[in-house]
Amino acid sequence: MAQLPSIPKGTRDYAPDVMVKRNYIFDTIKSVFQRYGYLPLETPAMENLSTLMGKYGEEGDKLLFKVLNSGDFLSAVGEEELAGRDIPRLAGRICEKGLRYDLTVPLARFVVQHRDELTFPFKRYQIQPVWRADRPQKGRYREFYQCDVDVVGSDSLLNEVELIQIVDEVYRRLRIRTRLLINNRKILAGIAETIGHPDKLTDITVAIDKMDKIGEENVNAELRERGLPDEAIDKLRPILHLDGPNEEILARLELLLAASETGVKGVGELKKILDHVRRLEVGTEVKLDLTLARGLSYYTGAIFEVKALDVEIGSITGGGRYDDLTGIFGMKEVSGVGISFGADRIFDVMTRLDLFPRDSATTTRFLFINFGEREERFCLPLLRALRAGGHNAEIYPEAAKIKKQMSYADKKAIPLVILIGEEEINNGTAIVKEMKTGEQRAVSLEELERWPVNE
Repeated sequence: MAQLPSIPKGTRDYAPDVMVKRNYIFDTIKSVFQRYGYLPLETPAMENLSTLMGKYGEEGDKLLFKVLNSGDFLSAVGEEELAGRDIPRLAGRICEKGLRYDLTVPLARFVVQHRDELTFPFKRYQIQPVWRADRPQKGRYREFYQCDVDVVGSDSLLNEVELIQIVDEVYRRLRIRTRLLINNRKILAGIAETIGHPDKLTDITVAIDKMDKIGEENVNAELRERGLPDEAIDKLRPILHLDGPNEEILARLELLLAASETGVKGVGELKKILDHVRRLEVGTEVKLDLTLARGLSYYTGAIFEVKALDVEIGSITGGGRYDDLTGIFGMKEVSGVGISFGADRIFDVMTRLDLFPRDSATTTRFLFINFGEREERFCLPLLRALRAGGHNAEIYPEAAKIKKQMSYADKKAIPLVILIGEEEINNGTAIVKEMKTGEQRAVSLEELERWPVNE
């Protein structure tokens, strides 16, 4: 017996009923992006490895999917190199391309490559899949979609405020209760200075970014492994645990980080952002969290994460400010800020909480029952008229048994079935049956053709 085909771990098929719900998420997010003046962009699934490597920190680089060169990819590799099994070195020789890890680095590459064609500030949104060679687990996939929105070429903190408004509007429309966590990498840099180890900023951020996943004790153990002495860890702990209203935490930070120009600047940026958010009466709770680090190394300013309140799952949105991401491609001093919505996790949250609209799986509104060739010819112009009037409609392709056709309508959750047999043709009428209630009524052909879209 032939073995059933399968798909790689960490990937998923999306059946039509699932795709309808996913498209509901995509369409909702897209409509909010467009309302704020962002334009669409797509980039290739593959990028040159030289574009991707070194942009995500040590941890991120390990998760890049690399693509073997075409043809005899081992032709330039000697037997001695193969025997040495230096995997990173070998990968660099036999792989020149990789699947994109996120949508931000490809955006930076695009901006630099097309700088003379763009209008700055460049506001773009991008909804495409990304790939990470991570260990698959609940809520974590190797292939997943991101919905990114970024502004490149502006230092204004109004962009951060706008992104918080976008988060608020997207999740209000999707009916997901959320909390937005915010921090600033300049504050984290100031904390590293204050505890006497500014050179350990990357080690500190990589470790404390795992606080939710592995707990404080394991984070401290990792900090020790990364060379941070116990004295510095003891100084770090109370700062990270500052709690209370955002204004109080910022006031205490301003005193604690007074000797760090960078740290004080970070506090000032968050004060301005949070003041605007308060004045705009954003409905989503915005909470300062000093353990939020966002491990990606390109962040330099405000950083965000969004958590669903009613489902235990990782962050469903994240992002932040990056002051010189394009600089790695030769275009210096171009700041940007953006956030990414994780469509797959949003889908999981909405599924668990049963938040999809009841009719979101209904792609067809009308089904014409097929009674035979004469009825087909009579119904086709009516079918065309309904479609022209803005309705999703179809006709069953064969004159099968009525029970089979009705079962088709039921399984596809088609709400209205149209029956036009010989008697209806002679009378110039149609029978419209509501599948949910079983009720049916006769209508004139003119009434059918002018059926209201919203009814």
